[in-house]
Amino acid sequence: MSHHLQNLVLKIWRQTGPNDAGHFESYRIDDISDEASFLEMLDVLNERLIADGKEAIVFDHDCREGICGTCSLMINGQAHGPQKGTATCQLHMRTFRSGDEIVVEPWRATAFPIIKDLMVDRAAFDRIIEAGGFITADTGGAPDANLIPVPKPVADAAMDAAECIGCGACVAACPNGAANLFTSAKIAHLNLLPQGQAERYSRVEAMVDTMDQYFGSCTNHGECEAACPKGISIDFIAMMNQDYRKAKFKNRKALART
Repeated sequence: MSHHLQNLVLKIWRQTGPNDAGHFESYRIDDISDEASFLEMLDVLNERLIADGKEAIVFDHDCREGICGTCSLMINGQAHGPQKGTATCQLHMRTFRSGDEIVVEPWRATAFPIIKDLMVDRAAFDRIIEAGGFITADTGGAPDANLIPVPKPVADAAMDAAECIGCGACVAACPNGAANLFTSAKIAHLNLLPQGQAERYSRVEAMVDTMDQYFGSCTNHGECEAACPKGISIDFIAMMNQDYRKAKFKNRKALART
């Protein structure tokens, strides 16, 4: 199969730190293979900038396999670019045409301050996980996988939720900067399973209350699901809201008894 070379103009956000105003800079980059991934294209640009004695563009990346969630870029106003169900590292340049101008920005969300250029600080996600995204279990040998029977539909739903890679596209795409899809996915993959039941209601209360400290409110725009590279359903948000209402009632009753 023949490869085509592209000549592109990249309009890239440059910002020296969280307190800098930031600005766009345009770069012309020629002879990029349409088989290259978006991050490989940025690698080529950085190599050329360094060769010219200029400062490389800072962007986040790690696995480059659509698993880690770090490749968080807003491309032409869309989280992870125009291709559905695709992380930035999985986006190939054949999606674009030679002569295109491509606008590349970091996530734009109050809860994700810019560290430098295209890299943002997603520590607010870590605070939500720390609040309850785990199960408390005795240490020791791992039990047999089939020791606790789990109905297949439940296991499948938990796995669907566990696909969340924590990239933050849902927050970046949301007009309110809400993290409800992320939080609900992290809650659901534990709350659906038997191992997660002991802390189900304390978990949902702690994680949602922590989320509310950093992020905006969900008003069901649905942009989060559309932007999610893993196609996680907003049904999980409804499940989270239901459990949260139950948690407020159950936890209040439990406190009254103590």
